[in-house]
Amino acid sequence: MKNNISLESVSSFILLLAGFLLFWEWLRPLEQITDTGNVHLFVIYTAICFVTSFLTRNGWAKFVIKSVSLLFILDYLFLDVTLLSREWIQTLTLELRYNLAAVWKNDWVLMTSFFRSFLFLLLLWLMSYLLHYWFMVANKFFLFVVLTFVYLAVLDTYTIYDGQAAMVRTFVVSFLVLGLSRYVKLMNNVDTIHRKKHVWSWMTPVLVIVLFATILGIYSPKLNPQWPDPVPFIQSTAGHVGFSDGPVQKVGYGEDDSQLGGSFVQDDSPVFEAIAHDDIYWRIESKDLYTGKGWERSTELDFQELTNGNLGWSTFSQQVETTSYNAEVRPVNQNQLPKVVYPYGINHIASLDQGQFFTDSEFGLIESESSEQNQNLSYTIEYDAPSYEINELRDSSGDDPADIKEQYLQLPDSLPERVSELALEVTDGEDTRYDKAQAIESYFSTNGYVYQIEDVSVPEEGEDYVDQFLFETKVGYCDNFSTSMVVMLRALDIPARWVKGFTGGVEAADQPPLPDDYSLYEVTNNNAHSWVEVYFPETGWVPFEPTSGFTNPTDFYLETSGDVNTEDYMIDEEETEEETEQESSEVEQENEQLNPAEDESEVGGADNEEKGNGGNYYWIGAVLLILAILATIIYRKRTELRDWYLLKKWDRLKQRLEIEASYVYLLEILEKRGMPRTKGQTLRQYAKEVDRRLGTSEMYDITLAYEEYLYRDQTSLAKDNKRLHGLFQQMIDQILA
Repeated sequence: MKNNISLESVSSFILLLAGFLLFWEWLRPLEQITDTGNVHLFVIYTAICFVTSFLTRNGWAKFVIKSVSLLFILDYLFLDVTLLSREWIQTLTLELRYNLAAVWKNDWVLMTSFFRSFLFLLLLWLMSYLLHYWFMVANKFFLFVVLTFVYLAVLDTYTIYDGQAAMVRTFVVSFLVLGLSRYVKLMNNVDTIHRKKHVWSWMTPVLVIVLFATILGIYSPKLNPQWPDPVPFIQSTAGHVGFSDGPVQKVGYGEDDSQLGGSFVQDDSPVFEAIAHDDIYWRIESKDLYTGKGWERSTELDFQELTNGNLGWSTFSQQVETTSYNAEVRPVNQNQLPKVVYPYGINHIASLDQGQFFTDSEFGLIESESSEQNQNLSYTIEYDAPSYEINELRDSSGDDPADIKEQYLQLPDSLPERVSELALEVTDGEDTRYDKAQAIESYFSTNGYVYQIEDVSVPEEGEDYVDQFLFETKVGYCDNFSTSMVVMLRALDIPARWVKGFTGGVEAADQPPLPDDYSLYEVTNNNAHSWVEVYFPETGWVPFEPTSGFTNPTDFYLETSGDVNTEDYMIDEEETEEETEQESSEVEQENEQLNPAEDESEVGGADNEEKGNGGNYYWIGAVLLILAILATIIYRKRTELRDWYLLKKWDRLKQRLEIEASYVYLLEILEKRGMPRTKGQTLRQYAKEVDRRLGTSEMYDITLAYEEYLYRDQTSLAKDNKRLHGLFQQMIDQILA
């Protein structure tokens, strides 16, 4: 009986040991295919769970041993305070409360490394229990062997993990254990003496066969693959998941831009939160040296310490109209950002934790005191948001400074001539620097260039990055569009530079109490972006947004001579006068039709003349009476008639949805209703004031669409026709209500 128990115990232990070794193969690749560290600790914890399940029969004892082991590992990895001390318990409680709250809100990306490791250890605990049940009770060892081979084959095929050695280990362990399991089943009805006699006679052939098969499999010649490689097939049929001919990378901010191109996959993990007045662009740096493959800096960085957080540089001159705002940036600990993000017009920055900042004014970089310790500290920003007057940009005169031309007109000698020829063609007929920049900016969205993150090519040796995008692929993302615009501008001797940062993100679902017009925005890796800055001698650097589907949040406006009157974009009073003259002409024609012609009234002598005169008096009296009645009716119904006329005019406009004329017409109605735009007031400020007075929100949305029209081309708004119809109609109805 004792021998019987001993044989079963030994076979069970060997079976469980083999199961652990196979499960170890599942853990080995984690360090290569994920960012998981300290995998050896997870292997040790798995071994503890397997041994505890085998040696301990008491359920509570198993629970205590596995729980204590779990806490020891978490303490070793993450907790610096004394084990089981009051501070240790408080830290543990805070970690659990914070992460459970994030799980409750479905904010999985906010979980800390501590909690992720805790969940992974729980998973190992559960897997050890399930495998113990599979091997010892359900006798499903062969199924786990098959799953292990499939797992290793998938990793070896589709990841960087080399699974050859793992396959060999799995084969040896699994077939030895399968042989032992078969022997135990055959010996169930055999007495103890014969068991001892047959154990080696059974296992020796098994060992020889497994070792011979292993050596033969490793060293024997192998045929070439008989099936086609599945990876190219997936690349050709599943481009939507990020496969392409070029390297696939994860979207986000990176410092190396020397080799642009290639596809990337989306990543919505948060980078920072920002409290700001609008979804502004967050700038990080600019680069000036285009190599034909990507961007580099022409000089080394030269950081200077900020005195009391005050910046000594700005991207635009003091004559630019600005509005002062404050902002707060809160980086996310789980996604470390090595640089400081800031809006245009920054003049002061301060850390909430008394950190010190350093800046390089040439490339616009700002860094905290220690990239290892302070890069995730929150900071506040004071800035003056610029508003650029379009006519001033058009009238910008003067020569570019020598250092600007030397640094920001650089182009590689290998740039194909057709890039410069295209730039000349696109800007043909444009006289000012602003109009040329705007023509290039809108060129991409109106000529079939597609924003796309997959199947994006990388230029081959001897091929220019911009030339490939402009003439070959016409497919890419922000780097393709922005780099192409900079190169085309430089080909026209217009200084321009490449800028990196983040777009404004989205408003958080849960908004804290904030001042009016301020919101909490969540910015993720998906918001990483690049755009263009163009130099104007009297203004400085002005941002432009060439990427299809993106809108520049910078405020552009036209200075007006009156409240609602501009040369190009406001209603001309001549239009109203022409309409009045046209209506008067139509009335005169109708009167001529009603009155007999002079030559007809004079025919037939004196009798006819008297009769004609009497008839004329009759008709004159009748017309005067009708006009008096009409004048009375018009006077009493003047308000209704005015609204009817305004609606009829709107009906004509909305059929074509000419956003320029429709928007100006909207301003005209608002002015007639006692809400004129004051001089110097930007369109966004005016829109917010109108929405506040009318209790609406449509005016601000319409203004953003109007600015997009000014800044881009109206064809880019075609997909939003239905929405714009609705916004204009709602606003007109609200005004005339």
